[in-house]
Amino acid sequence: MTAANLPAIRACRPAWNRGRIIGQKRPLMPKHVWAIRVRLELAGRIRDLALFNLAIDSKLRGCDLVKLKVADIYAAGQIKERTSITQSKTRQSVRFEITDGTRKSLAAWLDDPFMVGSEHLWPGRFHERRHISTRQYARLVRDWITSIGLEPSSYGTHSMRRTKVAQIYRKTGNLRAVQLLLGHTKMDSTVRYLGVELEDALAISEAVEI
Repeated sequence: MTAANLPAIRACRPAWNRGRIIGQKRPLMPKHVWAIRVRLELAGRIRDLALFNLAIDSKLRGCDLVKLKVADIYAAGQIKERTSITQSKTRQSVRFEITDGTRKSLAAWLDDPFMVGSEHLWPGRFHERRHISTRQYARLVRDWITSIGLEPSSYGTHSMRRTKVAQIYRKTGNLRAVQLLLGHTKMDSTVRYLGVELEDALAISEAVEI
């Protein structure tokens, strides 16, 4: 006697985004950036300060930021003023600046005893892990955000990527410059990423009084 073919019964899992605010993450404002920097400096968190500063300057995705090597930003006994890497997602090269404040925080981090002999800029705490993971980076970002009293569900790793370019667009309106800095191949991607149309529409709406 053969057993009847019964439908497979699978456990009902809750949706991964249940109870979460999903959507484009907001960029940090300049006052938020300085507030986080001050807190990291006062706490003596050398690595976190260097990571935060470079995340803002580089405008890289988290997956590219955590994989950076010392050789990417350091040469001839000093921190580079500009450098470039190949993006994991698009395989396109993107160039970015390293500002004076970021270079100072990176130099302090490279002088830390933990960095002796390290190939990666953000080495993992365990021997089998060459560098920190994107999940670890996301947890750090969440800690930075909550430390200054912001709602963590509204911000994320892409907030770091969007912060500087959002200010550049507000001050110049130069979408082409933003496209190059983000390493986007299409202008449409840059427009969607910045939420330009929505921001412009809201600005127009706010200027109209009834």
